[in-house]
Amino acid sequence: MARYVFITGGVVSSLGKGLASAALGALLQARGYKVRLRKLDPYLNVDPGTMSPYQHGECFVTDDGAETDLDLGHYERFTGRPANQSDNITTGRIYQDIITKERRGDYLGATVQVIPHVTNQIKEFVLDGNEGYDFVLVEIGGTVGDIEGLPFFESIRQLGNDLPRGGCIYMHLSYMPYLAAAGELKTKPTQHSVKELRSIGIQPDILLIRADREIPESERKKLALFCNVRPEAVVQALDAASIYDVPMAYHNEGLDQQVLDAFGIDPAPKPQMAIWEEISTKIHNPEGEVTVAIVGKYTVLKDAYKSLMEALVHGGIANGVKVNLEWVESDELTDSTVKEALGQAHAILVPGGFGERGSEGKIQAATFAREQKIPYFGICFGMQMAVVEAARNLADMPKASSTEFGETGEPVVGLMTEWLKGNELQQRLEKGDMGGTMRLGAYDSVLEDDSLICEIYGNKKISERHRHRYEVNIDYRERLEAAGLRFSGFSPDGLLPETVEYPRDVHPWFIGVQYHPELKSRPFEPHPLFSSFIAAAKEQSRLV
Repeated sequence: MARYVFITGGVVSSLGKGLASAALGALLQARGYKVRLRKLDPYLNVDPGTMSPYQHGECFVTDDGAETDLDLGHYERFTGRPANQSDNITTGRIYQDIITKERRGDYLGATVQVIPHVTNQIKEFVLDGNEGYDFVLVEIGGTVGDIEGLPFFESIRQLGNDLPRGGCIYMHLSYMPYLAAAGELKTKPTQHSVKELRSIGIQPDILLIRADREIPESERKKLALFCNVRPEAVVQALDAASIYDVPMAYHNEGLDQQVLDAFGIDPAPKPQMAIWEEISTKIHNPEGEVTVAIVGKYTVLKDAYKSLMEALVHGGIANGVKVNLEWVESDELTDSTVKEALGQAHAILVPGGFGERGSEGKIQAATFAREQKIPYFGICFGMQMAVVEAARNLADMPKASSTEFGETGEPVVGLMTEWLKGNELQQRLEKGDMGGTMRLGAYDSVLEDDSLICEIYGNKKISERHRHRYEVNIDYRERLEAAGLRFSGFSPDGLLPETVEYPRDVHPWFIGVQYHPELKSRPFEPHPLFSSFIAAAKEQSRLV
């Protein structure tokens, strides 16, 4: 039977509950346990798919097409277990399901209320499908005291009684600020946070305390006393140089041992930490450095590109180099500024995005990379803009554009309203709902035998995750290939271009992909495209 760890947060948001959950999952895996991680999000959106990256950061996509919270990316990267549709739920989705049931008459005339109907729905979600797992880690988004989170806290309180005795524990992540004027770390914010948690019936078993410096033993004892927690269960979580140091850091502080002790597991299996020691060693002992320019439109909030940033780190691990990121705002990039902005980069990456803003800057980046023979990686929208660039500057189509930006005489990129997923025809209306209507999740692609990208993968058939509405128009293939741009990968039916590249005798490394390879990269298994891209950047650094 699965044991449950409910992970809550207090004092302030962005403390790193997702990272803490992922690191704990990795530690339990290192002891030989089978672990599942799930996320409960209190906001009213059905999923993050329609939310601005400025509001919520990256929207992480699973193999089965779920648009989810970015914390699920942490879960996958740290445990290697692919997340799915049932690992993330929001208040919006819960209420949507309940209202559908009510309209259908499923409640047989009962008054539908938060308790028990909403809380029961949450509990069903938490408990569903956990057969075969030793531990289920459930992260509750937001902070204790948020009004929208109350049904979730009430649900996990109830589960404390519903589950067999010893079937769950509560871990609370809090913050201990340092006041320079007083020269002290202060316990009061955590005391108030735990008081709020206890007022709704939840007594934490473990406190994980974020701080920017060592927490004195006296302060830990004070927290234990005022928060009704065993002194050894007050675990410090100090700032780390790399997120991949966190599993080792938490292990050294005894977090995994405290979890096992709370469940009464004795003797505990010994952890196998060699893989995390190796990753940490590689990150902190690089043999060199490379600089990658990321030309994007959400660069003010780096979390909008979280998986991308981590995939580049993984590429650096594979090549023994530190990857320095140079952020370039695409809507500020022009013909007169592109050389100054990108001239020192060893490689250029243009990521996904939506809308016309910044598109011309991304086209400028593709032009500069092509002409200067700098390694270029275009992902999703970045591939589309590279194709538009080739159409305009190589194939004599100056009006080439995407129908996403409005009507155009040369629709090199256009809206797809139907496509195949396996043997099933997917259809979308041009003016239909935005949420959940893109080409989402894992799709197969077939690569051409003698292409660079096929060589990189070492396989002709691949499966990658997609998230987009617009596709490169295959009707322009002949004109574009005559101009030098090669279409090197397609959907299995041959109708949707999946990858483009320039031959190696024209450019050392120029690849565009319609999918999002960053979503499947892991520190212990870097994605081959990112490994190859950073290898190309490393070679470029020798030439500069």
